[in-house]
Amino acid sequence: QVQLVESGGGWVQAGGSLRLSCAASGSIFRIDIMGWYRQAPGKQREKVASITRSGITNYADSVKGRFTISGDNAKNTVYLQMNSLKPDDTAVYYCNTIALTSARFGGFWGRGTQVTVSS
Repeated sequence: QVQLVESGGGWVQAGGSLRLSCAASGSIFRIDIMGWYRQAPGKQREKVASITRSGITNYADSVKGRFTISGDNAKNTVYLQMNSLKPDDTAVYYCNTIALTSARFGGFWGRGTQVTVSS
């Protein structure tokens, strides 16, 4: 199994910055992709950004130019630097990974961290 522990959420005023971290642990043989999703109240969960093992990144249009995803393969950790935050960025942010473990190959989720941006 894989455990994903997120940290770095909180409250910030519009225009501010936050940095999220997510560390994966467990019986991991290989991590192929790590990423961040978010879910605002009353809305579906949406992908924010992802990074592959080789460093290829992908972003939702709504965060391009403001958010930066990075990873540390040696630490099985992914980061999300969020700048120029807007009230619309308010959501629970979930870490996700596609990984090969001793039990299976598939997706795993963290429990989420709240990000609140006030206007």
